[in-house]
Amino acid sequence: MKQAIGSIDSGGIPSSRQASTHKIRDVVAANVGTFFEWFDLLVYAMFAITISRLFFPTGNPQSALLYSLLTFASAYVIRPVGAVVLGIYADKRGRRAALTIAAFLMLCGTFLMAVIPTYRMIGAWAPALLVFGRLLQGFSVGGEFGCANSYLTEQNARTKAFFASLQFSTSGLAVLTASLFAYLINHYLSQEQVDSWGWRTPFIFGCLIGPVGLYIRTKINETHEFEEVADKPHRPLAEVFTFHKRFLLIGAAVVAAGNVASFLNIYMPTFAINNLGIAKDSAFIASIFSGLVSTIFPIFGGLAADRFGTIKVMRIALIAGLIMIFPMFFMLTHTPSFQSLILFQCAMSLVFYSFYYAPVGSLLAQLFPTSCRTTGVSIAYVASQTFFGGVTPLVIGFLVAQTGSVMSPAYYVIVIGVVALVGLSASRSRAH
Repeated sequence: MKQAIGSIDSGGIPSSRQASTHKIRDVVAANVGTFFEWFDLLVYAMFAITISRLFFPTGNPQSALLYSLLTFASAYVIRPVGAVVLGIYADKRGRRAALTIAAFLMLCGTFLMAVIPTYRMIGAWAPALLVFGRLLQGFSVGGEFGCANSYLTEQNARTKAFFASLQFSTSGLAVLTASLFAYLINHYLSQEQVDSWGWRTPFIFGCLIGPVGLYIRTKINETHEFEEVADKPHRPLAEVFTFHKRFLLIGAAVVAAGNVASFLNIYMPTFAINNLGIAKDSAFIASIFSGLVSTIFPIFGGLAADRFGTIKVMRIALIAGLIMIFPMFFMLTHTPSFQSLILFQCAMSLVFYSFYYAPVGSLLAQLFPTSCRTTGVSIAYVASQTFFGGVTPLVIGFLVAQTGSVMSPAYYVIVIGVVALVGLSASRSRAH
């Protein structure tokens, strides 16, 4: 009788139901930051042309766009610092504490982006504040993935890839939401309204929802895996670079292909408008369809990885993606249309994103022990994003400008994909 009473909480709710409720809350809280990381990143990318006019009025549209893309990429410069600082903090003080700090900093950066006056109002201070806002967000995001990934993959040892894939489904939802904002704003507002206040609307949306995510994160439970090592003295950064530095390089190489393919897809509306002559409405609607694919199918990628093995599923997806990228890009650039853009973006979202990139969190978690997991995962992931993530739009613009060929982005994806295949093979000593 005593045992039966103990299985019911003070409110009369069975403890198993309460535990299930807490699990859902914890998983949602871990993914809130992921949503805003990608939402803000996508919104900036989709309004890069507008931002270039308002903050970098050089008189040359292409030059202004390059400055805007450099600002976009600036957040990635400070990400490694955020990865190290928040990663160490998560391994020493707990995943919950680090996730809460990351959410607060992201909220501050998003608020700044929403209220910064333009160049016409305050001159050179405008681009300076824009860069500062991006740097603040970049620091936060630097530790966000590693903290959330450790928190999610430590929920259940048998379903690491499924829980890791939830971050990527959340990112897909961010793609969908940002694309809807971009479409509605550009379709229903005049250019004057977009330049005046329309482009700020998505950032204001982030400021309204952000506090809810921050509050939820303060209430989540710590993972059992961390609690088992919490009282043991450890130095996560020294441990990573003393015993696991080889796996930092392997992890970064594996992540690189997912980064390049994903950021190519993110930048595709701007690329299609500027280089292929596709209308704005068509470009943003194509991204909406791509966002739907990226929201639904990463979960299937995670389930497949848990069932058949993470490396096996990722390798098959990457090889398929490398085979298809050239003909798909050729089709898009030689017969540019609304239909070919949808087909290209949805194929990229299905193959590269849902079945290659979505399980990568599970693979990274397997490369590092609990005592230094967040630090190792954060550094590997962010190092890869620094060199192959946010700079991808800039690299693509540079390659097209230097070669004169709109096919050059496809060759870039192929080269990085081959490097990632090598990384996957090398990871087999610890991951499966």
